[in-house]
Formats: sequence, C-alpha cells, structure tokens
Amino acid sequence: METPASVWLRYEQLLFYAACVSHCWSVCLCVCVCLEGRRSRRRAGGGGGGGMRLGSSWRWQLSRAMRQALRWCRLCRRRNVGRVGGGGGRLGARLTALWRYGRLLLRSLYYNSLSDSDTLLDCAFEPVYWIVDNVTRWFGVVFVCLVVLLTSSVVIIVYLFVLPTILATYPLHWIAWHLCCGHWLLLLVVFHYYKATTTSPGHPPKDKRDVPSVSVCKKCITPKPPRTHHCSICSVCVLKMDHHCPWLNNCVGHLNHRYFFSFCLYMTLGCMYCSISSRNLFLEAYSVIETSFQATPPDTSPRESVAHKCIIFLWVLTSSVAVALGGLTLWHAKLISRGETSVERHINRKEARRLQEKGKVFRNPFHHGRLNNWKLFFGVETRRHWLTRVLLPSSHPPSGDGIMWDCTFTRSDPMAI
Repeated sequence: METPASVWLRYEQLLFYAACVSHCWSVCLCVCVCLEGRRSRRRAGGGGGGGMRLGSSWRWQLSRAMRQALRWCRLCRRRNVGRVGGGGGRLGARLTALWRYGRLLLRSLYYNSLSDSDTLLDCAFEPVYWIVDNVTRWFGVVFVCLVVLLTSSVVIIVYLFVLPTILATYPLHWIAWHLCCGHWLLLLVVFHYYKATTTSPGHPPKDKRDVPSVSVCKKCITPKPPRTHHCSICSVCVLKMDHHCPWLNNCVGHLNHRYFFSFCLYMTLGCMYCSISSRNLFLEAYSVIETSFQATPPDTSPRESVAHKCIIFLWVLTSSVAVALGGLTLWHAKLISRGETSVERHINRKEARRLQEKGKVFRNPFHHGRLNNWKLFFGVETRRHWLTRVLLPSSHPPSGDGIMWDCTFTRSDPMAI
C-alpha cells in the first residue's frame, strides 16, 4: 500500500527537486566563495594579520565557504522545524519525505528482497553474456555455411568414390537398397535443414491486447504467453522456445521445432549410413596410407591417393557427427517424450525441487503421455500421417497456435512456465 508521501512524490518530481537542490547548493557555494574572497582581500589591504590569510590556499577558502553554507542550511532547518502549523512545517515535512524517498530509491537500485546469489552472478557475468550473444549472432552465418560445405563434401565424396564401388561390386538388390536409402536420407536432410533455417520459430503478437499471458518480458516489456521465452541473441520473444541454434542461425521454437528435430534425426541416420557403407573402403585406404610410410611404399596413382584421403575424411567426419549429433538427438527425444523443451527442463527441475521441500509432487501440465506427445509434436492425426508427415517431407504446421495450450489438469499451485 502506497503512503501519501510516495503518492505525492513521483519520479519526474523527484528529478525536478533533485535538480533544484543541486542548483541551489551550487549557487550558495559560489556566493560564499565570492564573499569570502572579497573579505580576505579587504583584510589584506587593511594590514594586520591578513597576510597569512591572503597567502592561504584555495582549499582553505573552499572548506570555509562550505562550512558557512552548512551552518546556513542548519539554521534554516531549525527555523522551519520551529514553525509548528505553518507553511515552514509543511515544507520541512516534504523535504524529509523527499529525503527518505530518495534514499529508498537509491537502495532499490542495488538491493531488493528478491536479490540472491543468482542475481549477483548474472550481473557479474553480463559482459560475458553480451560477448557470447554477439559472437553467436555474427558467426551464425559462418556456421550455416560450414554445415552446407561439409554436407556437400560428403555427398560429393559418396558420389565419386563410394557409389561406383557399390555399383561395381554389390548385388542388384543391395544396389537398389543403397540407392533408395541414401537418396531418401539426403532428401530429408536437405528439406528439414532448409525449413529449420528459413522458418520463423513464432513470436507472440504485439498488436493484440487480449493475448493470454503468464508474465511480462523484462526485455521486450510485452506480455508473454505460456511456454514463451526471450532470446537474448535474436532480442525477441519466441513461442515455445527450445534454444537458439547457431548451426541454424535461428531460434528453435513452436513453428520449426519439428524441422530441427527431424534434421538432427535424419542427419544422424545419414552419417551412420555413410560410415557403415564406407567401412571397408576406410580400412583399405587406411592400410594403404599406413604402408606408404615404409621403406618401399606401394605404387599408387595420384587419383588413388586422393581417393584414399577422401575416404578417410568421409569416415572420420561422419562417425564423429553421428556420435555427437546422435547424443543430442536422444536428449531431445527424451524431452519430447516428457512434453518439455530445453528451457522448460531446467525450470521444471527447480520447480520440482521447490515443491518437494513442501511435500508436494510436481506434474508437468503439458505432458499428455509419451505417444500422445509424439503425435502432437509431429502433427500426426491418422495412421497415414506417420508416412506422409514423418517419413516423407511435409511442411504442415504444428498443432495449436503456440499461445493457447491444453493442460492435462488445472493446477492450484502457481508454477513458473
């Protein structure tokens, strides 16, 4: 509840009064310094003990002027306090309230009841966060070009060295399987990466005021719907934000979350396919390169030498990406099974710990069961959609608008979303 003094003293009035006080103090100080200078010159001209005061430093004169100004302020304050029931009393009360309000405002700039160690660490690491955000933003284009370059190099090596070996040595049914599986994975990888990079993750509408919200964004100063979070790299709020992916140069949100996960899944399968298909060629190329360091190296043409190095590069790259990206894909698959995002995972863990201390059990309101979570994620409504919307390229929109969400229960205890 606000007091009459806090209601009367607004921010603009506080600034105005602070400026007036500072100007009055400056004027009084200048007047006192000038009067003290004139008085010292008169005494110096009249003789006596003025020689020592005339030769005194300006610091002594300034301190003397400040002492006189402080005496004058104390005298005025005593006079105002002595006037009970008059205008001076009201002025003194207002000045006292102004002083208390200014002191409270100054304390609120560096301390409040919600401050803790996390707030202190955020303030201390704010320059580091700023550097990381800007570096990630500017290097996003470099990462996208790197993904395109590495993927293109793998495809070129497969077409130049792996497929000719398969066509020349494998049976007909294995040739058909390799051609169909390889091109199917390549089509899905290219499609989902393009859609994940170019599709907007979804942002809350700013022109509508009837949008349901659970909080207000501290950066955008706009209402935030459930599951919406602010991206410090893109400087905008994202619906159902999962994270900002530098390899996409885009946020992963409500509208492109399926494209991102499908790209990770099919890229992992494609890397596993290339690694397994080129395993024999890798072992052969590795043995040839290893024997080249002997005293009598085998005779190999420049084309064969380049082919061996390309095969080794292909196998090492695809195997490394399959392991790293496979772990990330499994992590996101676990989150999807629970009906969570990467951001919500950390929030829900804190909320579960908080409720556990109170003897309560945390339940995720967006968890509808594992199978239903996958259906909602991929937009599967019929059995035929598993083929047309999951195993084949599809640009259908996700379920819902990203603003209103169906909860499994109505919770009475508020939870951070």
